[in-house]
Amino acid sequence: MRIGKLDNDLLERIVIDKITFRRPEVKTRPGVGEDCAVIDFGAYDCVLSTDPITATKERIGSLAVNVSCNDIASNGVEPLGILLSVLLPPDTTEEEIADIMEQAARAAEKIGVEIIGGHTEVTDVVLRPVITATAVGRTKNEPSPLWTVRAGDRLIVTKTLALEGTGIIAAEYAERLATVLTPGELAEACAMLDSISVVTDGVVAAKAGVSGMHDITEGGLLGAAWELCELNGVGAALHSEALPVPEVTRKVCAHFGIDPLRLISSGSMLIAAPEETAGAVLASLAEAGIPATEIGAVTDRATGVRLDGAEIAPPESDEIYRV
Repeated sequence: MRIGKLDNDLLERIVIDKITFRRPEVKTRPGVGEDCAVIDFGAYDCVLSTDPITATKERIGSLAVNVSCNDIASNGVEPLGILLSVLLPPDTTEEEIADIMEQAARAAEKIGVEIIGGHTEVTDVVLRPVITATAVGRTKNEPSPLWTVRAGDRLIVTKTLALEGTGIIAAEYAERLATVLTPGELAEACAMLDSISVVTDGVVAAKAGVSGMHDITEGGLLGAAWELCELNGVGAALHSEALPVPEVTRKVCAHFGIDPLRLISSGSMLIAAPEETAGAVLASLAEAGIPATEIGAVTDRATGVRLDGAEIAPPESDEIYRV
């Protein structure tokens, strides 16, 4: 099978559709484009999400913490705890394990989440370190649900696109990219891995009034937009001239012949906001020091998801796997 997340049709047919037992406490269940599960815990709702890091070994400890916590933030909820399951190949050194955990600890402290447990194992079934992280949050109110997104809502993205993909590629292929990037550009690209948390983005935007959010991971912006629309039964009109793609990202992607709009993009949140609150969302993000850009609008389902008028295909394997 192709490397990367399962295609959405396949995911639904051979994974999600096999899950038939239901508990009454579960409020939000698995679905294409659904970032989190939500469970009724009485006075609180418990919000959970899990994600593996498999595309790289660079900064894997930091990535594991941030990527999973980003999913919690997509519900407008602040994560409070995280569990890490760490699988290591036999040639891993004690120093490498310590480095992974130091990365994770620094990332967790930075976003205010506690590492509350997990599992660490050396095994010959992996060729390089693999971490699966499960993040937990809680809220007294309904998380901001994706299924309230409606035609006419504004679409906003935070920061710039393809931060994670650019950073990973720059870190793993620094020597090769030195032929097309200046030292300053290479440093800029590598530093993008320091900006992949969207916890603040999600919490701030939710308070200002959103109709839905989806953190942009595998499949990039176009994949996230398609999933958001598929989940809500709507379409979208996106405008390429509005998309915040840094010049250094364009150079990296051009060198490897990949599309930055389909490149893994942790660090950017896709936000849908009603027209009457979109200005407040942008202003609140700006006040929090988070750049944000309006990139289009939600449309009726019949129009499909379109970029400059051309219909977007469902997400396939992320561009990073081509590299």
